Amino acid sequence: MKPTIYDVAKEANVSIATVSKVLNNTGRIGEHTKKRVISTMKDLNYAPSSVASALTKKQTDSLGLIIPDISNPFYSEVSRVIEDAAFEKGLTLFICSTDYNIEKERKYIELLHRKQVDGYIIASGFKSMDLMKGLIDDTFPIALFAQDSPTNNFNVISVDDYKGGYLAINHLLSLGHRNIGVIAEYVNSSKIRLHAYRDLCDMYGLPVQEKNIKKTIANITNGEKMMKELLQQENPPTAVFACNDALAIGAMKAAREFKLNIPKDVSIIGFDNTILSSTGVPELTTIQQPINEMGKEIVDAVIHEMRTPESVKQRKLFTPALIERESTGEV
Repeated sequence: MKPTIYDVAKEANVSIATVSKVLNNTGRIGEHTKKRVISTMKDLNYAPSSVASALTKKQTDSLGLIIPDISNPFYSEVSRVIEDAAFEKGLTLFICSTDYNIEKERKYIELLHRKQVDGYIIASGFKSMDLMKGLIDDTFPIALFAQDSPTNNFNVISVDDYKGGYLAINHLLSLGHRNIGVIAEYVNSSKIRLHAYRDLCDMYGLPVQEKNIKKTIANITNGEKMMKELLQQENPPTAVFACNDALAIGAMKAAREFKLNIPKDVSIIGFDNTILSSTGVPELTTIQQPINEMGKEIVDAVIHEMRTPESVKQRKLFTPALIERESTGEV
């Protein structure tokens, strides 16, 4: 297998941006670093001519979108909205689904770098933010969708996850539920929503029962599995907040397997307001993210940075809304 620019960067312990600058003789690179990179290229028998064109600043009117799971309806809907918004602006969108796999993230970043995309859009669940920062120049347009990275200077378009979690838990509390379970993801958005859950428990003088908090990767199967664990407990929750609709649908499936009536025996609320939420029986109460507005906004943010690299990064939180349907009810 031919060595890649990533291999050179890794072996020389520098970023791809640094290798790019050495190849193009641009930027301020120390003489020692430059010699180390050149020596590494020779040692690896790396032929820059095959990728040299990918290291220029020439625009290709294309963007890269990296998402964790295309099978999750939320990311499918997000991808469609972003693709439509990019198309309207005359841009091609490359969509990469990582399956929450760090190695896939690395390979897709390198692939998109070779494709000379003009900017990246990174959706929630991306694990290698430091890798992303090391792979590209500081001025390269990047926007984060539905996640944040406070230590990096990126554009951020997201929903107010704390408010969303607050709306979900407060809705269940208003219906009289006091024993509430949560099925969360291993992502920062779920962490923030859990923070709202803990705060509301404190406000109501309710103990936070850690056994009522389950964390997993977001899909219907895992939602079903986590719900079964909650229902098999002594004194199981009367209501469950699933941090996305896929997990909520799985939770509803488990409840039906346990012969429970939704919402008479157990209430379930989701998050995202995807197509899943209105197609089942009963229809799912959920927290709506304004995906259409967010998708258009993130494309605009990347284009703005492409055209004005020195501009201030955009950070915008959208307001979520409670969509009350049939899956939640009074105790």
